[in-house]
Amino acid sequence: MLVLVAPGQGAQTPGFLTPWLELPGASDRIAAWSDAIGLDLAHYGTKADADEIRDTAVAQPLLVAAGLLSAAALGDGTSAAESARVSGVVAGHSVGEFTAAAFAGVLDDTAALRLVRTRGLAMAEAAAITATGMSALLGGDPEVTVPHLEKLGLTAANVNGAGQIVAAGTLEQLAALEADKPEGVRRVVALKVAGAFHTHHMAPAVAKLEEAAQELSPAAPVTRYVSNKDGQVVTDGAEVVARLVGQVANPVRWDLCMETFQELGATALIEVCPGGTLTGIAKRALPGVATVALKTPDDLDAARTLIAEHAAV
Repeated sequence: MLVLVAPGQGAQTPGFLTPWLELPGASDRIAAWSDAIGLDLAHYGTKADADEIRDTAVAQPLLVAAGLLSAAALGDGTSAAESARVSGVVAGHSVGEFTAAAFAGVLDDTAALRLVRTRGLAMAEAAAITATGMSALLGGDPEVTVPHLEKLGLTAANVNGAGQIVAAGTLEQLAALEADKPEGVRRVVALKVAGAFHTHHMAPAVAKLEEAAQELSPAAPVTRYVSNKDGQVVTDGAEVVARLVGQVANPVRWDLCMETFQELGATALIEVCPGGTLTGIAKRALPGVATVALKTPDDLDAARTLIAEHAAV
């Protein structure tokens, strides 16, 4: 059984979209999406520097666009949703859930990108209210780490499995964490994000997303959609969108998603562009599950081989 997943913010690197735009029809698709959301995706994906694409309002639609483009390339190039039909499960980490919602046919590509553009702008505004950030903890036991974070006023914003937790809060709280690490944590690594995502600091963004979501007409998922709120399979399109709205200010439980992948019988996992993060976690947490990360089009053949061996249909 094949799982198709999409990464979250922080996976982007300067120029990562460049080789993908060389594929037939890719530049036209990116241009159309850029017009639809008022953001030059080709520029940011090929010419912008690390600081420019760290901007939340830019990074989020850029990541979703890259995920959709690379997924479409797995099949005949018509759409990401068409390619995703061969998978048994789709899921996304943080903003990657918007990509996954398009994979599942809940939203079309343009609707997903418009909603995530609103999300990025709203979260950037929320992040500007207070100086906040996120840091990854290397090592440690979640049962020890999470209470320690709470003691410092921090939130375990991402519980990723394989012992990986990401803390979020004010810069002062994160500095205190550096000086007072939980038992067993070897290092605290600041992430290249602009705010404390998936915490109460993002509450102002939720209201703006709720308003934007009212204009949508979501469809029921055509592929099993696993939510990173709780790792549950969601079968109602409106519920998927409601969870997309709420997850902005709530923790990501990728560990529970991977438990669900196991329970459903996952044998292979493909991570769309810019892949690497989720396949890295899967290699540690899902032993025996074959993985491919789509970093460049050179990875497509390996991914297609996995599809041929593990596809649902």
